[in-house]
Amino acid sequence: MTGGQDERLLGMGLLLQIGRRARQAATAQEVSFIAVNETKQIVNYRQGALWLQGKGVGAVSGLPEIDPSAPYVQWLNRVFANWRKEQKSRAASAAELPATLGERWGDWLPEHAAIIPLRGRDGSLIGLLLLARDDEWSEGELTLLDEIAAIYAHALWALSCRKRRGMLMGGTSGTVLKLVPMALAVAALFYPVRLSVLAPAEVTPKDAFVVRSPLEGVIDRFYLHPNQPVRQGDLLFEFDSSALRAKMGVASKAYEVASEEYRQSVQMALSDDKSRGEMEPRRGKMQEKEAELSYSRQMFHRLVVRAPKSGVAVFADQNDWVGKNVSVGERVLVIADPARAEMLIHLPVADAMDLKLGSKVKLYLGTDPQHPVDGTLRYASFKPELNPAGYAAYRLKADFATGTVPPRLGLTGTVRIYGDEVSLGHLIFRRPITALRQRLGW
Repeated sequence: MTGGQDERLLGMGLLLQIGRRARQAATAQEVSFIAVNETKQIVNYRQGALWLQGKGVGAVSGLPEIDPSAPYVQWLNRVFANWRKEQKSRAASAAELPATLGERWGDWLPEHAAIIPLRGRDGSLIGLLLLARDDEWSEGELTLLDEIAAIYAHALWALSCRKRRGMLMGGTSGTVLKLVPMALAVAALFYPVRLSVLAPAEVTPKDAFVVRSPLEGVIDRFYLHPNQPVRQGDLLFEFDSSALRAKMGVASKAYEVASEEYRQSVQMALSDDKSRGEMEPRRGKMQEKEAELSYSRQMFHRLVVRAPKSGVAVFADQNDWVGKNVSVGERVLVIADPARAEMLIHLPVADAMDLKLGSKVKLYLGTDPQHPVDGTLRYASFKPELNPAGYAAYRLKADFATGTVPPRLGLTGTVRIYGDEVSLGHLIFRRPITALRQRLGW
């Protein structure tokens, strides 16, 4: 056989293999996965997507599952809506789409695409297959894609017919049997459960001492590491002294000059009435310069900051502060007692419920989710505010249960907050009903 005959036999074998895979598929999702990923064995392309009638985009090449809310998937759904009347496979491009859709083509797909309609035996549209690549599509490839489309359309049509036959063959006894679990499900909706919500939380110090900057300047050196134990009087950090030394030197020279001028005016006042009148102003100037020098010396002694109490130094990273210019009163770090900790909870507004102080909470730490830590709600903010994550949330605080050893400061996890007892149906449909009421205004 020639090389061309070998290639044709190989292509025919691959086509038969994909047809067998499609016929053996148990679900439409499996057929969709084969269509967008394994068609590449027959024709070359870079990206593929399959849209199904009544379901939208069902599969995207390279992904086992898709997120319907993803921008790429939502854009594809709008694009496929323009090709529902296609009868045969053809080349497609951004130029034939509305401007609002075509201008995004380059962000998501290569330049050249092929749109392949999948139609059932009665001619109804089952789905649309989109294959995109950098090279143009030839007429031979589009004809081959029509044959591949027939295979996938047949497989999807057979699966939908099998599902309909299964529904019709249930009979009266099957209907009765189906009503039993439905009745049990409805009855379960009235089962009493305790309302609870989940929220992110962090272990933070309770009644911690905030160490603030005593002066304005640049921090030159940090003597601590995050979560390092300190004792009262230990060095915490030190400011750059160059600017203050220069300022103190200028103040010292100014004081010496003012002091000498005052001394000369005192000597001259003994023989000169005019000098006697200048003595008091020069004395006031000397006292002013003396006060400035005294203030500079006081600031110089504040260059080194020591721990006012014992505990654990809580801050993010020492490199965040070395070389940073801080203002007077700016928070630098916190000294906390490891034995006194609490849970800081950010409850999203969408999950808010009737909170009662003293309610039970459970903290599931990210480092040890199998062993939750109990606590009680102690504080709830009056109104929501933007948290560091950027969404509006109520700020809550909870104490650890008596006798519980608090986890290490800084650990994060998820808190379950318990409320009043409600029915299971209320727990399940609470958020959907809330969202529906907000949208409809009733």
